[in-house]
Amino acid sequence: MGRKPMTLPLGFVVELDRHTRVVDDGRALLGGFPTRLLRLTPRARRLLVGRMLPVRDAASAFLADRLLDTGMAHPVVDSLPAPPDPRHTVVVPVRDRPRQLDRLLGSIGAGTPVIVVDDASRHPAPVAAAAARHGARLVPLKTNVGPAGARNAGLRLVATPYVVFVDSDIVLDPDTVPTLLRHFADPRVAMAVPRITGLSTAATTWIERYENARSSLDLGAHPASVRPGTPVSWASSACLVARVDALKAGFDEGMRVGEDVDLCWRLIEAGRRVRYEPAVRAAHEHRVRVGDWLLRKAVYGTGAQPLARRHPQYVAPAVLAPWSTAFAAALLAQRRWSVPVAGAVLGVVTVRIARKLDGTRHPYRLATRLAAHGSLGALAQTSALLTRHWWPLTAVGCTASRRVRRAAAVAALADIALEYRRDQATLDPLRYGVARRLDDLAYGAGVWLSALKGRSTTALRPRVVRRDGPVPVSGKRAASAGTTP
Repeated sequence: MGRKPMTLPLGFVVELDRHTRVVDDGRALLGGFPTRLLRLTPRARRLLVGRMLPVRDAASAFLADRLLDTGMAHPVVDSLPAPPDPRHTVVVPVRDRPRQLDRLLGSIGAGTPVIVVDDASRHPAPVAAAAARHGARLVPLKTNVGPAGARNAGLRLVATPYVVFVDSDIVLDPDTVPTLLRHFADPRVAMAVPRITGLSTAATTWIERYENARSSLDLGAHPASVRPGTPVSWASSACLVARVDALKAGFDEGMRVGEDVDLCWRLIEAGRRVRYEPAVRAAHEHRVRVGDWLLRKAVYGTGAQPLARRHPQYVAPAVLAPWSTAFAAALLAQRRWSVPVAGAVLGVVTVRIARKLDGTRHPYRLATRLAAHGSLGALAQTSALLTRHWWPLTAVGCTASRRVRRAAAVAALADIALEYRRDQATLDPLRYGVARRLDDLAYGAGVWLSALKGRSTTALRPRVVRRDGPVPVSGKRAASAGTTP
């Protein structure tokens, strides 16, 4: 007897992603990561209600599942039911920081079991007092094992269906955990995470104001399926809710940083889903001193090589198609022929994409839009290589080449201008720009340190994938759900 397939329940509702386009009067959908064209049969078109798809039968469940898999749609969390057994245990790893621990425990609702794992604090008494004050179970560790080991020590004691991992410098909103638990109406969801934002306090330093606008932990304002190679490729363990039975051994205790990324990717490789839900938030106490902030950014970077050993197929500073590599290289050359060659590459790929869209009403119009988005993405990734991941090489190149200096200056200034407008930072452009460049320098330095320590360039090498445009959906199973090749 095979294992019963996990299907979405009746009443589950998904909504098309903001980037998913309904084309040809509803005959097809275009979107997802990577971009694909999903042609719909008349039966499948009737399943959609505007941009919504409620699960009413096996066909709608299959189509909704397919849309979730491709990133073309996301659950409407307000419409999802709470799990039949919502019991959960909160696990808090901590080392010192009793003030933050006390604040966090005060934000957790009464009656929720809490396990505080003291990861060999230098001054354990204040930590124990904070745990006792809020009725939390204290698990003191004799040696410092790091966040992964501390979380696992708490996980082994959890007797509820769900576990909530929360770092001590977080403050929980009352509706954060109950809302995240709704995502588990999808039986394939193993983990759900909220948006991580700054604490609602008056920012005391310019670094704190920058972090409030662009924290490394803040994954944005839009819901997403967490998957490598997509806009939300990982999720932080600063606050997460997970099925206990899906975690198995838990975090990799051999990792002191990046253990949350590793866990996400292992769950995804096992066929499970990880959901990012920005409708609810967890407030994080950001670092306010420049030295502490730079050190933390560099530490984040040092997780690159350990992740590259475990997931070499996912760790790359840029993922480019052959055509976008040629497009960016032509512009970087800064020769008389650069713009014509880049334009020719863009023209050729537009035609190739249009051929893949054959049968739609306006294939060349859609192809032009997709090629333009692809070229902008290629330029953005090239800019990140120059200013973030490869900045030591860029710095050396600037000493010898005017073209490298020009490319680096354009990349740095364009990045600041675009991101400043997008982030809506409460910080003047000059200091925002300085913080942005320091952010990239510190993270890039951490990546290079980890690569040198691991004697491997895996985390520094871009990945070139052969993909020019939409992936047409085909196959017998797709047709059975109301889609056609």
